[in-house]
Amino acid sequence: MWDALKATDVILIVKADAMKILLQFPEGLKQQALMHAKKLEAEGNEVVVSATPTFGACDLAIDEARNVKADKIVHFGHAEFHHVDFNVEYVPYDIDADMQILDRALEPLKPYSRIGLVTTIQHMHQLPKVADFFRENGKTVVMGKPYGFAKQRGQILGCDVGSATSIDRDVDAFVYFGGGMFHPLGALLMTTKPFLVVEPFQGSVEFIDKYRDVYRKRSRGKMLASADAKNFGILVTTKNGQANMAMARILKAKIEGSGLSAAILVSNTFDFDSINNMLEFDAFVNTACPRISIDDIDRTRKPLLSANELNEVLAIKKELAASPGKTLA
Repeated sequence: MWDALKATDVILIVKADAMKILLQFPEGLKQQALMHAKKLEAEGNEVVVSATPTFGACDLAIDEARNVKADKIVHFGHAEFHHVDFNVEYVPYDIDADMQILDRALEPLKPYSRIGLVTTIQHMHQLPKVADFFRENGKTVVMGKPYGFAKQRGQILGCDVGSATSIDRDVDAFVYFGGGMFHPLGALLMTTKPFLVVEPFQGSVEFIDKYRDVYRKRSRGKMLASADAKNFGILVTTKNGQANMAMARILKAKIEGSGLSAAILVSNTFDFDSINNMLEFDAFVNTACPRISIDDIDRTRKPLLSANELNEVLAIKKELAASPGKTLA
């Protein structure tokens, strides 16, 4: 097996049997591609490197691997998302963040005794020490169970925040320890309690609760902008962990059952410039990664809805049809 990679230790243990291997890296690790390729080639393996973007273990380069007749994919930086019909080895990338910043979290957390602790796969190895720190400072620490795509208690993904939502009723506040806003934002929008982000790389400690209202207003704006839509484009990806043609068919039937028109639009990675050229559509509906309809809404000229938002739009249209002259607030 491969050893887990660490920021300070990038030496890999290589299997003796030579094989054809496709390496896949997220953007932050692509600068290591040549180094790892050469190490594997020195062991007698034939190596190719995927040059396409990857958004996580939901986005494995299986088509590329089959095309080049690879025996295996080695996917760096993420843990297994779900089982696939291909030989995939996952090489986690552990990052040791400076935990001294945790001292600064104690003051804003004074009003809260029970905290829900979450992080990403890169910091899961540090989570026990982070939990111990808060316990030693009088806090009760709770770590929830993910829905199933994430694998460990306290771990969150952009599309799996079950470690937070499963304990929303049981805690007074949440604490996210790790880099960036992508992951905590997803958990924030699905929970109701105060949410503190402890970001050791930027050196910031702040509550991000204000974004709940910001994104609720953006969602409401998308739905109101779609109230007059007649033609809907339903986005379906072919990515192994995001493809959901079954949902797309259900949504298409709902739209057409409401007397409207819909078409299913298929791509691997969505090119929003190309989507914007599809001028016949009044709104788009996302069935791929749920974060697309949150993070990418400014990239389309027409409203980009989630499946739940589409259902709200259809309900609004039904209400307006039943009450001629009624206006939306």
